[in-house]
Parts: sequence; C-alpha cells; structure tokens
Amino acid sequence: MRGHSLKEDLLDLLYPRRCPVCHGIAPRDRRICGECRKKLPVITSARCRKCGKPVADRQVLCSDCMQVRHLYTQGAGIFRYDDVMRSTVAYFKYKGRQEYGETLGKLMLESSRDLLALWKPDALIPVPVHAARLAERGYNQAELLAAPLSEGSGIPLVRDLLLREERTKAQKKLGAEDRRRNLSGAFRCARGKAVPGRILLIDDIYTTGSTVDACAGTLLKAGALQVFFLTLCIGGENTAEN
Repeated sequence: MRGHSLKEDLLDLLYPRRCPVCHGIAPRDRRICGECRKKLPVITSARCRKCGKPVADRQVLCSDCMQVRHLYTQGAGIFRYDDVMRSTVAYFKYKGRQEYGETLGKLMLESSRDLLALWKPDALIPVPVHAARLAERGYNQAELLAAPLSEGSGIPLVRDLLLREERTKAQKKLGAEDRRRNLSGAFRCARGKAVPGRILLIDDIYTTGSTVDACAGTLLKAGALQVFFLTLCIGGENTAEN
C-alpha cells in the first residue's frame, strides 16, 4: 500500500493534475478545485424532452426539436455550454489536456445515473473522429469521456463498431443544414461486428444534433433498436451554439 502511495506522490510531482476549469494545479486529493467546481454550469432549469437542452418552464420541446425529426431516441448534456465550458473544452480538445477526460467523464457519470437507469444502454459508443484528425490530436476526446463512464457504470465501451469514413469540415463554422450535409455518409459500421440493441453515444458537445443524428442513422440501419446520447455540454435555446 505504501509503495502505491509513493508512486502516486511521484506521479503527482512529475505530472501534476490540472483543474479543468482554471487549468491550474488541482488540489492533491481532488481533480478539480473546490471553488472551480461551483462554477460548473449545471443545468437546473426545465429541459427539452427530446434533446435535453435547457428550455423555459412548461416548455416541452426546444425550437430545434419542434422543427427537426431527430433519429435518436432521447439524449441530454450535463453542463450548459457557456464561457466556462468553452474554455474547458478548448483546452481538452485542442491544447493537449487529455487528462481532463477522466475528471470530466466522472462528472458526467455522477450527473447521469438516473438517465442510465432509465435508458438501460447495452453499450457506450464514443463518437469517432477521422483517422487523420486522430493522428493530429493524438486522442479522441469522446473516447476519453466514455472510459470512466463505462468503468463506473459497468456498461461495456465499444470502440471499434462505429467508424468515421470521411474527414469533414469543422462543424462549428457551419449552419444547421450545412452541418447535416457535411456529415452525409461520414460514418459507417465495421463489417462483421455485432450491433447492440440499445446504444448510448458519448460526445463532448451537442449543438444542432447533426452529428448524433448521423451516427444514430448509421447504427439504426445496421440493426440497433434505439440510440441515445450523452454529452458533456449542450447549447441552450436561442444561442449561437444551437
């Protein structure tokens, strides 16, 4: 036991954990600063019953879900995509802070246990990235979020079923309809792989739902019965991120 503690102390000294909110060195016994945890934009308002976006009280669906027939069954994001989470996601995805995946994945697990019990997924599938982008970044951020979710929930993590066929333009610069066209034919299922009946897709951000729909459509055609999604962040009504 003592040797394991010394090893942890040495690793913390050489590679100190960073807080995913302030990006400074996190406290020894925690992965996120106490004050920073209070800044996390937890969604406490009413939610859209389809995608889980925050909506006004007594509003059943967000404006997007009233206009678009999404292919997934239901989904939710854990945090509102505000300035705090923009910074966190930017460091996580583009500045090499892949260690944030474990902390953020555990936060997702803490906040989603009721949904996991409701949806009862047979497998977690991270939204894949194209091989060229994976080589540039060195990791798939969705997979890093999914790993602690799988470990903590006991739901199997399936990495090799859903594949990214084409390298598409960056989604954040496109409108809703352009996003859907951009992702047409972007995904496929690996040949010879069994497709679980109830699948939970994992990703970092939900905006218009075009990525989730493209993945869901591919999985449903391959034999999945229902596809749900869980993301770290989600936009709100009438924001630029929708």
